[in-house]
Amino acid sequence: MDKPLNKQELVSVVADDVDLPKAKAGEVVDAVFSAIEKALKGGQEVRLVGFGSFVTAHRKATKGRNPRTGEEIDIPASTSVRFKPGKTLKDAVS
Repeated sequence: MDKPLNKQELVSVVADDVDLPKAKAGEVVDAVFSAIEKALKGGQEVRLVGFGSFVTAHRKATKGRNPRTGEEIDIPASTSVRFKPGKTLKDAVS
């Protein structure tokens, strides 16, 4: 298995694909991530047709058990981000 693509490598790929300096491509990548983050913070879904959708999911507070001691613990409510790939992305990966 290949190693994961990190942000700097992503910036390099973007810079090469659109013939931009790496510094400018880095700003573009950061701006895209920031826009997605702001939309999700505001409760908006982010749909990128063909690529996929980012949505927030809310979990209620629940009770759980510590597996080592069996002691009951409170699990606080939380919000997480979920990604659902689009058909084009699924087909490209398959």
